[in-house]
Amino acid sequence: MSEEIFDVVNERDEVIGQKPRREVHRDGDKHRAIHVMVFNSRGEVFLQKRSMTKDTYPGVWDSSSSGHLDTGEDYDACSVRELREEIGLEMKTCPRRLFKIDACRDTGHEFVWIYRCESEGPFTLHPEEIERGDWFAPAFVTGWIKEKPQEFARAFRFIWNLLTERGEI
Repeated sequence: MSEEIFDVVNERDEVIGQKPRREVHRDGDKHRAIHVMVFNSRGEVFLQKRSMTKDTYPGVWDSSSSGHLDTGEDYDACSVRELREEIGLEMKTCPRRLFKIDACRDTGHEFVWIYRCESEGPFTLHPEEIERGDWFAPAFVTGWIKEKPQEFARAFRFIWNLLTERGEI
């Protein structure tokens, strides 16, 4: 399988070129990603534990679904694609947009749109992407992050804090 090619963007999130995934991450280039938080009717959030084969943050907990935009793809289309590919959730419409984060160190130099949707599952987890997943009460996640931040991807910790501050949880 050939390496993914990402759009490289400037500080205004405008495409300025393309590079292979490995080079974008190595060079710290700005690029694009999405994170989707899936909640059930009990208000619990579904989190995934990243596979140990992931090139960044292997074996730690992360958003329900997240991923990079393909070259030429828009954020909304990526959110639908990643939900389908990672957890098998088919969406007829784009999840609800919450907010966008500018590229920074905490996001791994990614401009990130954060989305929210509701589903009860069950999900079909992509084994190369996800070791396992589970539902958690938001208050439990907040406490867990405070006690053991190393068990979560850096971008997820940053996003979770913003979600909490903005009253989205």
